[in-house]
Amino acid sequence: MRVLRIFRLSLRALTRNKMRTALTMLGIIIGVGAVIAMVSIGAGAKAAVQSRFEAMGTNNLSLRSGSFRGPGGVQSGAGSLPLKLELVDLIKQRCPSVQYITPLYQTRAQVVFGNKNWNTSIQGVNENYEIIGNWNLDYTYSGSRFFTQKEVEEGARVCVLGADTVAKIFPDDDPIGQILRIKTVVFEVIGVLRAKGQSGGFGSRDDLILAPYTTVSTRIIGANAQLQEIQMAAYSASSTDAAQREVETLMREYNRVQPGQADNFSVRNMADIAESAAESQNIFTILLGSIASISLLVGGIGIMNIMLVSVTERIREIGIRMAVGGQEEDILIQFLFEAIVLSVTGGLIGIGFGFAVSKLLHFIPMFATITTIVSPSSIFLAFGFSVAVGVFFGFYPARKASRLDPIEALRYE
Repeated sequence: MRVLRIFRLSLRALTRNKMRTALTMLGIIIGVGAVIAMVSIGAGAKAAVQSRFEAMGTNNLSLRSGSFRGPGGVQSGAGSLPLKLELVDLIKQRCPSVQYITPLYQTRAQVVFGNKNWNTSIQGVNENYEIIGNWNLDYTYSGSRFFTQKEVEEGARVCVLGADTVAKIFPDDDPIGQILRIKTVVFEVIGVLRAKGQSGGFGSRDDLILAPYTTVSTRIIGANAQLQEIQMAAYSASSTDAAQREVETLMREYNRVQPGQADNFSVRNMADIAESAAESQNIFTILLGSIASISLLVGGIGIMNIMLVSVTERIREIGIRMAVGGQEEDILIQFLFEAIVLSVTGGLIGIGFGFAVSKLLHFIPMFATITTIVSPSSIFLAFGFSVAVGVFFGFYPARKASRLDPIEALRYE
């Protein structure tokens, strides 16, 4: 009963000046909302990155010329040697943990069909890329298929389109069997890939055309064709490390890399890259949440400031209560309750505010490709922090009020 009476007194004191109470809570509302919104961006970005790597396949490997320098990418410095097509056969013969392999030639070119044209990514690969790239054909288009080993060997002018490319060039037509032109070379469309969707920070994964590498390297790129990459798939995720060691051993021998010398090539393990990317996104999420939590601290300082003003305004009231038998503990609890009510109410409203902001962010072009994720942990973290802020910043004013001298308080004008 005593605690309930003190709680009612706290509410009465807060509702006495509604505008000041609302403005004091505003700092907590914005702080909690900012933490939830920022953490939801980080969680959404992390999910997008993970989705990207899952779509690529966690048992995949990528071989490139030049040494891999972490976040900066592949550095083609002095001593790096261009990849040669003969490496594909060598890896097949000497790397038993590698199940599938394809060379990759890549360029951008203008694609024309009738009065429509579109600039897109042209990738020259072999028949294994359907499996290595974890692509699925869209069988809603009758006869949709991938090109065969024979078509690769013959340099056939056939191609498979990504979903976005189809939408741009064939918005109202069935693309299967149609003839389009890439640069000056005509190709028959034999297949359409099922959409993989957008990937935050990576652009569209479906805006591309796949064709036999023999055709792309000779007819599209021409004499200056450079093999950019050799992509591989191990038998399973558990054999990826073994496949990587086999390829690295072969490449050191092939490039005559001496003991103690840095590799002039890079073999990227997609599972390791996915793990590193997830760690980077976790750091990014923590950074965003930490920046947003500063506004919560500012809100806490606002609570302390208003509570100190409230103590000053109510000195005579405190003196009278203590003179008629009020205990220091009662005064302390009352003012602490007031601070906690401000932070808890502000935190609850802030949760709704943060949830709304996280959903509205999707309509901002910068975040359009990221699906924000509001997790229960971010809600509990933000709300718990707001309550802790209320207790921490409310304790000093409450303690000051409880330690007033009743005689001096009654004399206060």
